[in-house]
Amino acid sequence: MTTELEHAWPEILAHLRRAVPDSTFDIWLSHLEPVGLGPTTLVLACPDDSRRRWIADRFGRLLQSAAEDVLGPGITVDVTTADEASRRPPAQRSDPARSAPAPAPTPTFQPKLTFEQFVIGDSNRLAHAAALSVAEMPGQAYNPLFIYGPPGNGKTHLLHSIGNYLQAYGGGLTVRYATIESFTNEFVSALQTGSVEAFKARFRHVDVLLVDDVQFLESKARTEEEFFHTFNALYDTGSQLVLTSDRTPRDLAGLEDRLRERFESGLLTDVRAPDPDTRLTILRKRAQHDRIELAEPRALEVIAERITDNIRVLEGALIRVVAFASLTGRPVDADLATEVLDGLYRQERPTRRSIDEVQQAICDSFGLTTAELLSSGRAQRLVWPRQVAMYLARELTDQTLPAIGRAFGGRDHTTVMHACRRTAERIASDPEANRLVRDLTDRLRARA
Repeated sequence: MTTELEHAWPEILAHLRRAVPDSTFDIWLSHLEPVGLGPTTLVLACPDDSRRRWIADRFGRLLQSAAEDVLGPGITVDVTTADEASRRPPAQRSDPARSAPAPAPTPTFQPKLTFEQFVIGDSNRLAHAAALSVAEMPGQAYNPLFIYGPPGNGKTHLLHSIGNYLQAYGGGLTVRYATIESFTNEFVSALQTGSVEAFKARFRHVDVLLVDDVQFLESKARTEEEFFHTFNALYDTGSQLVLTSDRTPRDLAGLEDRLRERFESGLLTDVRAPDPDTRLTILRKRAQHDRIELAEPRALEVIAERITDNIRVLEGALIRVVAFASLTGRPVDADLATEVLDGLYRQERPTRRSIDEVQQAICDSFGLTTAELLSSGRAQRLVWPRQVAMYLARELTDQTLPAIGRAFGGRDHTTVMHACRRTAERIASDPEANRLVRDLTDRLRARA
């Protein structure tokens, strides 16, 4: 065994062990032995021919991915028997100085970003359910899955959750995560070094591809063309694709129609700014995880009330409050949280609306009277505007569900919950409805 292979093989084994259950690794992969490393080939030997055929068919992609992650693109894996390997001439790795530089390895999935750590609320319930379904049945549930929404509200968390789930329970399926920035950088590097085929193998020979921030494909013609063919190659072989963006495919005006149509061919679902209850749950979970000692639980409520539109900013606010407490020796209470946020996040103080303002905006937009909106009428021209009004009242006011129900003609809080759920489902699947609700939200938030 060469020196390079002596160092590389333990890393490859570690990749394999993380990707499959322990029992699978012990039965099928632990007995593999590295017997040669050439310029483009890693040779592995197993005890007998029947086992060799099973490993090559069942774990070929996994072995290929692990070898590329450690040794770089362009390496193929040849699984043979111990007897056949003994008759082959020894293989040596080519001089690394003359080899094309390898792109950066695929990022490791962040262990904290799992489904268990994801806080579910009305703003992300459908996206979480879809992502979990994809992780449990890749290539069968929703393909492609397109998750969109503003930055900092959980899209990347869901991608890493899928990756972590598949590494733990995927039974050897290969999964790769990339941002459009890293995809572009690796593609440009492949063009410059003449290693385009290795680049294609790296992204097209996987079972699941997770791609973050596809909006950055706009105005990148060469990268967009390559991504189009990568998308087609994976989709045609039944591989799962999960994509995220800050906008719906229809709003990505800088992309070619053929790519936007493919993005829209599966399930579209959104993540939005978390509601007050979800924000508070996120803070409580983070405080518990980090073992933050709170002198007053109200401190978390202050942060949740002030930081409304971005989970990353929300958690960052908690970190700043705790850091200030540590530096000054003061307890983490409501007064300290208010003082810190007044100094750092004045611009984040939300402008809350009244239910009357929401109702008036809906009536103006849909051409209804207030009496019609609040009536018991079930005509479609009334039902959809009423559902949107209840949804926006939940999002933009401080009122509870029962209070919102009372303001809409004395309805029960379960009616409000149903309206919010139906609205969320519709804006996730209907771009026109999504645009309408987003415009109404922006107008209401912009009012002085």
